[in-house]
Amino acid sequence: MIKDTNMTNGLNIVMAIVLMIFFQQFVKAQGNQKQLFLQKVGVLDSLYSKILNESREIYIQLPAGYTPGKNQKYPVVFILDGEMFLPTVNEVQNYYSGGFTPEMVLVGISNHKRRVRDLTTSSITTKYGMPFNEKNGEATNFRKFIEKELIPFIETKYPVTNYRTLIGHSYGGLFTISMLMNQPSLFANYLAIDPSMDWDDQKLLKEAQEIITTQNYKNKALFMSLSGQLHMQNSQITIDNVMQDTTDFTLFARSNIAFSNMVKQNAKSGLTFEWRFYPKDIHGTISFPSIMDGLISLFEWYQMENTDKMNSFDTPKQELLSIIKYREQKLKEHFEYSEPPYPEELLNMSGYMNMDMKQPDKAKMYFELAIEFYPESANAYDSMADYYEAQGDLTNAIKYVTKAFELNGDDFYKKRIEELNGK
Repeated sequence: MIKDTNMTNGLNIVMAIVLMIFFQQFVKAQGNQKQLFLQKVGVLDSLYSKILNESREIYIQLPAGYTPGKNQKYPVVFILDGEMFLPTVNEVQNYYSGGFTPEMVLVGISNHKRRVRDLTTSSITTKYGMPFNEKNGEATNFRKFIEKELIPFIETKYPVTNYRTLIGHSYGGLFTISMLMNQPSLFANYLAIDPSMDWDDQKLLKEAQEIITTQNYKNKALFMSLSGQLHMQNSQITIDNVMQDTTDFTLFARSNIAFSNMVKQNAKSGLTFEWRFYPKDIHGTISFPSIMDGLISLFEWYQMENTDKMNSFDTPKQELLSIIKYREQKLKEHFEYSEPPYPEELLNMSGYMNMDMKQPDKAKMYFELAIEFYPESANAYDSMADYYEAQGDLTNAIKYVTKAFELNGDDFYKKRIEELNGK
């Protein structure tokens, strides 16, 4: 009878862990039930740029798990054409952050004014044989704005780290690749969606051929996509024969593919690279699948490993600890700063579950790790107090509740101290 009960408890616990890891987004979705709209995305902010000689609007979306007052910082995503694409990035994050991508601060940069000026990488007066009169070719200036003004502004005002991702579509994709070629130190990840590599007779493509052979792109990653619009007037042009076409109608696609091939041929540069073709999407629809696939690809290293062993109560304590420490080191190598390998809630819950399963050594390990990774959390110390109380060690139970009270000052901990002293 006891064995059957333990088995049932074990299955319930495993399911709880799985649900917590993979369905955090549904918990995040619980918000103010009285809100007037189903979803609001991006808080408007702005800064004045001396470099651009104008005020620039930006939109900020903080992670769903953000708690004011907690000393917690997040990686940050900068999104060109932010008024259009920040909601899409946020939606992808709602589904995938936690298990597939880290929680991140999203910064949407407004480009609805002077977009061509800021995002194109060189000046032209004609395009495909036609006069082109719109102001263009000032991407270098816009890069300076991002480096010298926008990033410092964001880092001063919002809870972000220096681990950055840049996302751009079309001219924004051209700008994104230009940033990777010319200032790779600013961002760790680059997501270029259907980039306009045909701009100015493939000028950036030609420049990149020299740059990529000498540049070191270790710890940098690029995801790049191409839509199915290979030729506007000839359905016989496919991904298999487009590179044999020589007309202007395929220059956009051929430039994209040529850059992809060049990156693949220079794998020694150290750049982590994935290129993906979306045959059923057009230039206007490719952003959504590219953002979803791109973020998952760029953060593939972030995904949790050995979840089957973490979910099994048969996994030895030392093996569990090795898995956790491996993840800790892996995150540090990619972020280049220390980051807890698992959320505090997951470590805390695992501790209590192992207590229920009569595995006190594992329970203690999880509670110790929660304190190690979240040393300012009163709850982590209070959980350790629960562990010691269950073991009959009231001295240590009082010690840890006292520490929780020192960190938080809540009357709950004060009453617990009194109750433990009374036992």
